[in-house]
Formats: sequence, C-alpha cells, structure tokens
Amino acid sequence: MCGIVGYIGTKRAQDFVMDGLEKLEYRGYDSAGIAVNTGNGKFAVTKKEGRLQRLADELHTNPIEGTIGIGHTRWATHGKPSDTNSHPHFNKDKTIVVVHNGIIENYLELKKDLISKGYEFLSETDTEVIAHLLDMNFDGDILEAVRKSLKSLKGAYALGVMSTKDPDRIIAVRKESPLIVGIGKGENYLASDIPAILKYTRDMYLIENGEIVEIKKDSIKIMDQDGNPINRDVFHVEWDIEAASKGGYDFFMLKEIYEQPEVITKTLKSRVDENYNIKFEDIGLTKELLENINKIYIVACGTAYNAGLIGKYILEKLTRIRVEVDIASEFRYRNPIIDDKTLVIVLSQSGETLDTFEALKESKKSGAKVLAITNVVGSSISREADSVVYTWAGPEIAVASTKAYTTQLVILYLIAIDYAQKVGKLSSENAKEFVKELFGLEEKVAKTLLYEKELEEISKHIIKQHSMFYLGRGLDYLTALEGSLKSKEISYIHSEAFPSGELKHGTIALIDDGVPVVINVTQDSLLDKSVSNIKEVKARGAYVIAIAKEGAENIEEVCDKVFYIPKVNDDLACFLSIIIHQLFAYHLAVAKGNDVDKPRNLAKSVTVE
Repeated sequence: MCGIVGYIGTKRAQDFVMDGLEKLEYRGYDSAGIAVNTGNGKFAVTKKEGRLQRLADELHTNPIEGTIGIGHTRWATHGKPSDTNSHPHFNKDKTIVVVHNGIIENYLELKKDLISKGYEFLSETDTEVIAHLLDMNFDGDILEAVRKSLKSLKGAYALGVMSTKDPDRIIAVRKESPLIVGIGKGENYLASDIPAILKYTRDMYLIENGEIVEIKKDSIKIMDQDGNPINRDVFHVEWDIEAASKGGYDFFMLKEIYEQPEVITKTLKSRVDENYNIKFEDIGLTKELLENINKIYIVACGTAYNAGLIGKYILEKLTRIRVEVDIASEFRYRNPIIDDKTLVIVLSQSGETLDTFEALKESKKSGAKVLAITNVVGSSISREADSVVYTWAGPEIAVASTKAYTTQLVILYLIAIDYAQKVGKLSSENAKEFVKELFGLEEKVAKTLLYEKELEEISKHIIKQHSMFYLGRGLDYLTALEGSLKSKEISYIHSEAFPSGELKHGTIALIDDGVPVVINVTQDSLLDKSVSNIKEVKARGAYVIAIAKEGAENIEEVCDKVFYIPKVNDDLACFLSIIIHQLFAYHLAVAKGNDVDKPRNLAKSVTVE
C-alpha cells in the first residue's frame, strides 16, 4: 500500500514524481501529495485527498519549479483521508519534508514528548512525528538527523526525506517496507516499486532492510544505520514497461485475464524441460530433505490463500503428507507447531505482503525450511526465504489478482508432482503424463475465454442483487471461494462461498426468489450429489448459474444457465472454472460502473498489518 517517488537531477522534479505516482496507482491509495525544493528556503507542498488526477489538475494550474522533489500516494492508517493528512508532512517552517510508507508503532509516545517540547501537530497521522523528530535532531546535516531519529522509531517504514538547509540530497530509509533507487545519468530516482521509474532507467539498487541511502544527482551511497558503506550489485530489469500497459483493453484486469493462457505455459516452461521433467534443483527440495519433512504449512493472504487451499488439496492427494493452510495474519500469533521437519510455503504476488513476510521470519526462527512463491524478483519475501520459485505472470497491475493466482497454482501443482515423485508416491511416467496435461491447459483456457460475451450479458441481470452464493464440492468448493472473493472485491455485491452439502445446514434459509447461486459442477465423481444440491436451491427460487464440463448430463434441466468448460482431468478443472468466475466478476463491476482496476479500500501490495 502507498507509494513513494523521488527525483533529483537537472529537470523539473514535478514531472518525474507525478509520472511515477501514476505508475504506482495500482498499490491503492486515498490521497496524494508532492513536495519540491523551489530554492527559496522552503518547500512548495501540494496535497489532495482523492484520486491522483485531483493533484495533477492542481499542479497543471499551479506548477512547482525545482529539480529535487518527493511524492506520495497514501492509504489511510492513522487519520481519515484528507488534504491535511496526506503526505508529504513537514516541520513548522517547511524546511524538512518526509514521505512514509508503513506504520510508526510508538508514534503516540513520540507525539506526546514532542508536544511537551513545543511542537505543534497539524495532522492526525503517525508520519508527522517523523518530520518534527527530524527537526529536533537537525544540526545542519539531514543524514545525521535521520540516523539520530531512527533510534527513536519503532515499526515498519520506508522513508524519503529532504531538507532545504541541506538541499542537494534525498535521504531514503528502508525497514520492512519496499524501496528501490534508480540509477540515471546526472539524475537519480527513488521509488517503492520498479514500474514507477522503469520509463527512465532499467538499472537500480534494491534496498535491503535496515539500510539508509544518500541520493544525489550524480551519486548514490548505501550504508547501514551506523554509516558504514554497503556495496550493492546493480539490478537490471529485463521486462519492458509496455508489459504494464493496457494494450487496447478497457481495464488492466481484463488484459490480465486474457494473458492467462500464455503465462500458464511460460510458468510451466520455467520449471519443465522438453522431456516433461520438472526442474527444481536450485531450490533445495532434495529427495533427502523431502523424506525428512513430516508437515507442510502453506501461508498466505486473500487470493494467494485461496490458491494455497488448492495447493493443500493436490499436495495431500499426491504426497500423502499433512498440509495445513493458514491465513498469514493469524499464523504467527497462534504459536504454530514448527520445527526442522516442517516445510513452510509462503505465497505472495507482490512479495511484499507484510503479514506473510512476518510469518516467513517466524518460521525461519523455528527452524523450518521456507519456500517462497512470488511474482516479483528482488522482493522482500524472495530475498528472505530459504529458496524461491517465481511465477511468470509478468506485471499484474489490477488490484484484483487473476493471472498471479493461476500461475501460483501452476507452481503448487509442479511442487506436488515433483514431491510425490521424489518420495515414491508417483511414478516417473505418471508424473510426466500429469505435466503434459498441465501444458494442455493453454488451449483449454483460451477456449473458456470465449464465454466473455455471454458473461457480459448475464451480468446485466445480476447487478441489482444485494447478495450471491457460490457453491461447490471438493476442488469445486475451493474454486468457489476465489470466485466469491473476486465478486466481492470489484462488484461490491455481497457473496459467500459454501461447500454444496453444507448449505442446507443453515444458510439455505437465505435463499429466496431470484437470489443468484453460482455452482461449480466439474468433479465427475461428485456430479450426482451436486445435481441434488442444485435442486435444493432451485426449489427455494434461486437463479442458478452452473459451471460444468462438456458432456455433463442433467445439468441444463436443473439450472437457469450453464457454462461448459472443455473436458479435463478433475484435478485441473479449477484452472478453467476460475476463468468463468473472473470474467463474471469483471463484467459485474463494469456493469455497475465501478473502477475495476482500483476497487475501493483495497491495495495491490499490502505492507501494513
């Protein structure tokens, strides 16, 4: 959540900072602001609640001249969204400004102390204490003021700091929250994420936990909090900024849904050779280690958690090892039973999800082997884990995850197949056949996407509903959970997912005339029982939309609408049925006029607890 952008060079800083903030809109925010050193001894600060366009409109009318500046998009944690609570925050005479991602846990204690010393606060934020703390510790050197102030701060944060009294540098700090520094020629950049500055440079430094950076227009110095220099290899970004453009689609989410056939195959090819052998030699999951594992945890949040549930299903089925799936925000507070015979798999699209990151660190402390599955090279989680497997989803800009989810499933299935083969639960021949079926998904997913127009039409009849239900048995239920989440995230229609057989144990009381019920019926062995469940809700007046495999019998007779996915192994049907759910949620949101890529109150990268 939140985004930081900074520029120092010879050109107008406002242009670079605003362009970078626009690239970070996907992170989620409720206000934005910018501070530029205009050379008159004070910073010009402009801040606006709401969308970034409000800030852009103000700066178009009243531009700020100056060649060093920082900007911020804020997602409220302390104080309601407002112009005043927006970043940057500053000291009394506006000679020091700061932008901040994260949370200062001891801000109330610091604020009370600062007030006792005569400092006045304008905002309700935790961040403003940093500006006044810097002021109190400033003695002509902003770097030293930052170093002194850090000793008082508790919490997670990324900081960008400037002073007009020490005007030729930006000071940046990272603790838990992500931060990168871009390398230019006669100019340098600061940002929370790569897309913000990729237009200007492909070379950057990935800042590590506990590091301070001094950024000048012609130099970058990384150091620890004692001032000791740190040497860092330059990270060169291979992917192109065009990969993050809409490519003719109305929304990034639709573009990313349509990219799934390609990225599923890309992710497979990254870990499978031409003979269908899985290649995991680099992540340390050797036969010896796996035979010593007696329990697996999968830890994640949101959509990644739903992927983890399917991962549990396929891992237990193939390996016969106990697997437990935990919500990351609960995991580390319940004292989980972990030791050196535990494998912990953490899932995070961004690689910066704070709850998951903290669960990872707790797991390592307890002696577990930690494997990360993420989409972002160089992210905090990828660097902290014992080993990492990257998905090849490419940049995912829409807040509601689609292609990151399906590529996470691909990796989880490959891990399950490889694991089962190494511990003698799956023969080499059967493993290769399973992998071949995974490669067959590209064509079948592409075929499933052809239902978009039908889903667009049916969504128009659902948008006035206040509630929906998603049902399924086995893997179908786990897919229903993700389908329901997608609907809630972007259409704002309340929805809940239940195992089909559980509905009659209470929740069926909510079924009434016209209530939409979306049911997955893709498991051949459970088809008859699923048809019985459909009849139960139809008898109460539900409007039933079913997702079934081609050739399924008796489905159309009991449903209002059926979407048939191509015939596929039961264990792989979830890759196809989720496409229907994603498109359905997308068109519900479009029909309601919602901002599909930036749903209210949500953020792409959740870096606060």
